[in-house]
Amino acid sequence: MSSTESPDTATAALPVPPAGPGRHGGAETVRTVSLPGLTLTVRAPDGRPARGDDRAEEAAGDGGAAGREPALYVHGLGGSSQNWSDLMPLLADRVDGEAIDLPGFGHSPPPADGNYSVSAQARAVIRYLDAAGRGPVHLIGNSMGGAASTRVAAARPDLVRTLTLISPALPEVPPQLTAVPTALLAVPGIAGLFGRLTHDWTPERRTREVLALCYGDPGRVSPEGFNAAAEEYARRLELPYFWEVMERSARGLVNAYTLGGQHNLWRQAERVLAPTLLVYGGRDRLVSYRMARRAAAAFRGSRLLTLPEAGHVAMMEYPETVARAVRELLDSEVTDVTADAGRS
Repeated sequence: MSSTESPDTATAALPVPPAGPGRHGGAETVRTVSLPGLTLTVRAPDGRPARGDDRAEEAAGDGGAAGREPALYVHGLGGSSQNWSDLMPLLADRVDGEAIDLPGFGHSPPPADGNYSVSAQARAVIRYLDAAGRGPVHLIGNSMGGAASTRVAAARPDLVRTLTLISPALPEVPPQLTAVPTALLAVPGIAGLFGRLTHDWTPERRTREVLALCYGDPGRVSPEGFNAAAEEYARRLELPYFWEVMERSARGLVNAYTLGGQHNLWRQAERVLAPTLLVYGGRDRLVSYRMARRAAAAFRGSRLLTLPEAGHVAMMEYPETVARAVRELLDSEVTDVTADAGRS
């Protein structure tokens, strides 16, 4: 399917690819972190100090590997920590990066309280960072993970050194038409209906539809990356909670769009103090390119990278370009700190 075709509405069941494109990703360490009522899977590039299955509080005091500052990557709706497997190695010499599977996604089981709101996702990130003692981190989020990361940065500035948001799911009213099927997942029973209507679809067909929705050019995905995404999609469909997680998470995202007052995501964006990098794709079918200017105005002193050919997951389509922009953000932070020290 070409990048100009409109995918079937049923593809909204997985608006972010479940796995990475597999062009640069090398060996990784995966571990499980247990917290009260919450279990998270954490992925990191090989080469950083690995820990076996443990409680997050036992990780406290780890500090950065080899003096590198810690970073945390947060995926979007339907995605997983594997969405960062291309970007993480490109930044591994600068940051001690980890990517988490949010509750109910990837290999993380559903949360005990069944709460999939954006606020709950943000609390999961905060709880992990507090327990692991890794803050402040360079926080990097995509889509729904970008919305959750915005809440984290606004509520807990002590935990966020810099913030990078790739196509963040911030309120857009009205949404672009190609994003409407994803919003429909929030309607009770729709996710299950999608599942029944597409029961006979192969994982390969589902993956092609998802890539057409999320990539500016699905042809950039390698055969190995396509197969990895299809295998992960097939595994997810066997999970008894798959459709429930998608429905409740979509509902949580739609609800976040309607919140007013201090809980409004745009209001929270204005409260973020951390140096911020915004990345938007010109072919994004889920978060409109036109939101880039509004976001740049909301996040004070932010940097903006626009990629006209990219879709919703620029870190998977153009990992080298995104990595360069993140490095520039980190370099600017070092320069600012040095300048402040010189003035004091």
